Amino acid sequence: MKRGKLLFAVPYALWLALFVVVPLALLFFQSMTNASGHLTFSNFSAYFSSGTYLMMTFNSVFYAFLITLITLALSYPTAYLLSQLKNRQFWLLLVILPTWINLLLKTYAFIGMLSRDGTANSFLALFGIVPKQLLFNDASFVLVASYIEIPFMILPIFNVLNEIDRDLIQASRDLGANSWQTLWRLIVPLSMPGVKSGVQSVFIPSLSLFMITRLIGGNRVITLGTAIEEHFLTTQNWHMGSTIGVILILAMVLTMVVTRDRKKTILRRGGK
Repeated sequence: MKRGKLLFAVPYALWLALFVVVPLALLFFQSMTNASGHLTFSNFSAYFSSGTYLMMTFNSVFYAFLITLITLALSYPTAYLLSQLKNRQFWLLLVILPTWINLLLKTYAFIGMLSRDGTANSFLALFGIVPKQLLFNDASFVLVASYIEIPFMILPIFNVLNEIDRDLIQASRDLGANSWQTLWRLIVPLSMPGVKSGVQSVFIPSLSLFMITRLIGGNRVITLGTAIEEHFLTTQNWHMGSTIGVILILAMVLTMVVTRDRKKTILRRGGK
């Protein structure tokens, strides 16, 4: 029986080896070599001694933090409201539906909305406001990125809120706590595992955004994701691109360590 279970794990192990372990190994190897194939730390030295790369790193972390903060501020009240509704699964489906649409299609839809002749400027023209350039700036980039990432923040928070034992909430009110005290001292602490999962789901992908930065932010929003794209597709400096990729991976691992759930168990509906 045990041997049969191990056989079922073989396809997954092969998939993991071919599409995760091998690519990561190649990425680390290229980051530690130069054009001649010799081992060197010059790529990392060039990265940490370059003001341009350090500024890109700051921009990536700053934008990822800002996008995560905006999505969290919008998603937590939304998830809480959804968890209180009678047909909560139906409303949650409406939140998830946009994730079924291709990312590129959604990005081009925003280009149509925010362009000088787009929907947003047409609406502003009704109030006598002259058309403005709403694309190719920090605000439009953060807006579009936040919209795309919101479902990935709402879902884990909703799942945890939906599993909280309602008897605990009733007990809190029976003991004299008002709605605000119940929310702040009971519901929010119990929902932190979902918040941490949502932060991971939004912050980590936001660190490596490149397509949205190109199409929405233009060349005014430069992050490590755009730098990797530039090195691999334009300058053909794969070694430096791999170095930036390794640094991004380390940043993602650090984020997962910081936001990991240290509590092994949470109170669930009907649990003890």
